[in-house]
Amino acid sequence: MTRKPVIEVRRSKRRRRTVSAYRDGERVVVLIPAQFSRAEEREWVDRMLERLEVREQRARRTDAELTGRAQRLAARYLPDHPAAGRPASVRWVQNQNGRWGSCTPDDGTIRISHRVQEMPDWVIDYVLLHELSHLVIPSHSSAFWALVARYPKAERARGYLEGVSAAAGLGITE
Repeated sequence: MTRKPVIEVRRSKRRRRTVSAYRDGERVVVLIPAQFSRAEEREWVDRMLERLEVREQRARRTDAELTGRAQRLAARYLPDHPAAGRPASVRWVQNQNGRWGSCTPDDGTIRISHRVQEMPDWVIDYVLLHELSHLVIPSHSSAFWALVARYPKAERARGYLEGVSAAAGLGITE
């Protein structure tokens, strides 16, 4: 049985519509506009606790889950390229600050940045398919991009990643 966290609600007169929450040790701090009623406060605290739990579950994704996801993506979008379906390893890493993922075609290893763990599934799928495609074509040639384009949400995911990178000042590109 998990313990219910201590919740601290902070009201702000400057805050108009936005609500946010974060963990601070054993506490959850929820930031809300000062004009919210008690009922709105309760509703938003519950909603933000759910969102925080989903975010934390995403952060607990395992290498085994990532490997299975990569195999399913390769089977679905790269069935004509058997090498893409057999990476030597697929794992989350903490040391990739300048890229979302990397692939070493020579040894078949794929590494995905921990920053991607909390992103939506369709973005994770795009990053994985991008790296799986490098097992087939190591460069970023037009043939490579044609493989990546088999994923229906490729352009949307690229835009999402560009937005995250720009908003956080990361400067991460393909």
